[in-house]
Amino acid sequence: MWNLIKEDVTCVFDRDPASRHVFEILTSYPGVHAILIHRINHWLWNKKLKWFARFISYFARWVTAIEIHPGATIGRRFFIDHGIGVVIGETTVIGDDVTLYQGVTLGGRIMLPGKRHPTLGNNVIVGAGAKILGPFTVGDNARIGSNAVVLEEVPAGATVVGIPGRIVACRDVNNDDCADQYKQQSRRSEGFESYAVDASTMSANGEMEQMQQQINTLQQVVENLEKELKKQRDSSNLPLNERTGTH
Repeated sequence: MWNLIKEDVTCVFDRDPASRHVFEILTSYPGVHAILIHRINHWLWNKKLKWFARFISYFARWVTAIEIHPGATIGRRFFIDHGIGVVIGETTVIGDDVTLYQGVTLGGRIMLPGKRHPTLGNNVIVGAGAKILGPFTVGDNARIGSNAVVLEEVPAGATVVGIPGRIVACRDVNNDDCADQYKQQSRRSEGFESYAVDASTMSANGEMEQMQQQINTLQQVVENLEKELKKQRDSSNLPLNERTGTH
């Protein structure tokens, strides 16, 4: 337990450049307070002291603005940055070295008992405001973009953005599962796209290509205007009879 607590505190130095010393982290980081209290609550929950664990988690939510159900299983070196508005459901399982930002929800979509909440692998980063909803797995090293809504399994190494979430990049080029899902989602996005936003304009390469086309068009317009202005200047310098075509 003490080793877990020590790692939960010292990992902040690797993930928050604003951190300065241990005393500051222990006294002013609500994300650290929340996980330290959860370690105790989870132990109580497993010892069948469930009401007591829920009561302490309620107090922790009031103090930190972070709600972690005592039944959630959380790995080593877990960090919640900023923290406010984070909700972690009862059957959530979180691996090692995971980072969440403010406003994240790890929730469920069904009312039946059993596994209802997501499982996050190791070294996952979930951006501010993202919602991961359902009993599926987010693979190791995955990245969930801010405000994304993820409703289905995420392969290892994938970067997911949007509502609903879709894969826009694969960190591991050798991960066939990620590449296959990326291709399938790209095919599903073909056809009519609301607001004229398609897969190419959502990607960095597509945006750069579109900007380059616009620049080329503008350059052509400027060149045509310069030619027209040059003709007008040349025409204004001619004698009157030459400008009017008379002799």
